Amino acid sequence: MTTPLSLRSQAEALAAPLPPLLAEAAHLASTVLLGDHGRRRAGTGDTFWQYRPAQAHDEARSIDWRRSARSDANFVQDKEWQIAQSIILWVDQAASMSFRSDDNLPTKAARARTLGLACAILLIRGGERVGLTGLRLPPRRGEAQLMQMAQLLSREEDTDYGAPEAQGMLPHSRAVFVSDFLGDLKPIEEALLRAADRGVGGALLQVLDPQEEAFPFDGRTIFESMSGALRHETLKAGDLKSRYLDRLAERKDKLQHLARITGWQFQTHHTGESATSALLWLYGALERSA
Repeated sequence: MTTPLSLRSQAEALAAPLPPLLAEAAHLASTVLLGDHGRRRAGTGDTFWQYRPAQAHDEARSIDWRRSARSDANFVQDKEWQIAQSIILWVDQAASMSFRSDDNLPTKAARARTLGLACAILLIRGGERVGLTGLRLPPRRGEAQLMQMAQLLSREEDTDYGAPEAQGMLPHSRAVFVSDFLGDLKPIEEALLRAADRGVGGALLQVLDPQEEAFPFDGRTIFESMSGALRHETLKAGDLKSRYLDRLAERKDKLQHLARITGWQFQTHHTGESATSALLWLYGALERSA
């Protein structure tokens, strides 16, 4: 039977990582100076984007007569497209993401959570609705949404490798998948194809530890998955390096190909690199897929 004391203890343990996660994500978001958010294409809005020559279908009241007076042609102001859209986020929370090769580096999970939440902060500040895949958290705006998102992203899964759920992706919305993508690629492919069928564009961000790129092993080595379910021992780890690097390169090529044919963007980020550069890429990738 759950007592009030044990319930409070469990609640405090659950809430403990939220303020640091939110603070780190907010700090990361604050380093990215994006200004007012806009679609950078003509549409409904109040923010001026550009002048363009008037066309036959433009009404006379839409002509900017002050700008037109400075030339022999009539000009119209285009406004930026400012209708809010929905963005669905998936951050891999499987056991493989808890790996780090050095205590001075963040785990892949910590970096992925921070990047995902920082991206959500920027998008919500820009007036977008952000949610999580799999119908766990429908897209909404506001600080309460960010708190719920941080709570859900702080949980961990028992499986070795994660896979996104295509549920919850609204037609013509956008999505972000953040993972090491080291598990079976079939669920990733299926999710991207389903997204493409709905006109959903987005970004794949692969987060890897530097050691996973370098494979600095030699001699007798025991390789074990983070959950302990998979284990392999070898006396000549150095002999595996070229095959491992070839397979990693092949996997990246497959992810790049999947992104290209579905209209998504793909990038690899290492936990030893700047989180700010990865956030800038993510935000820019979403703009390109809009």
